[in-house]
Amino acid sequence: MTVREMWKAKLEGRAVPASGPVVLSLQRPPFAGRVLGIDPSLRGTGLALIEFVPGRSPVLLHCQTVRVAAKLPMAVALAEIHRAVTSLVAETDVKHVALEQTIYVQNFQTAQILGAARGAAIAAVALHARPVYEYAPLRVKLAVVGAGRASKEQLARTVMSLLGHGRQLAPDEADAAGVALCHAFTWRES
Repeated sequence: MTVREMWKAKLEGRAVPASGPVVLSLQRPPFAGRVLGIDPSLRGTGLALIEFVPGRSPVLLHCQTVRVAAKLPMAVALAEIHRAVTSLVAETDVKHVALEQTIYVQNFQTAQILGAARGAAIAAVALHARPVYEYAPLRVKLAVVGAGRASKEQLARTVMSLLGHGRQLAPDEADAAGVALCHAFTWRES
């Protein structure tokens, strides 16, 4: 008999069977599926596709940095971001997309540019009807490294150790993988 059934019986005035101790599990089921992590930036957007299977270590299936030369106009950069995200979402079985939130920036123009890059990525995901989850950099570091004020290098090393990946990931790719790991570690089904 579940705890809910026992409370229902008690509230209805029925006898509750004494069947020994009730064990409650506070553990949530582990995330299962593929997560696309995105670290948005106009000239260097990081993408990391990670597969999570309960009972196994996460597996990095794909990572890339969408590089766009500074001499090219902003519209071209946004199109490249949109194209790369669309390609990954359309060609793989992505369950969720995790995106790094914009950090506080002092320059309005920088915030605008970062917002446009995020918008290009989010629009690509939305066109394929996949859910998008956003995480602050502090939360990503806390979930992955265990310290919210960890350095980017600490995050990259921890990501590589969690994924068992042999080669050094580019900084934007490591950040994207960190966001995907954060999502899988902290996501709760509603």
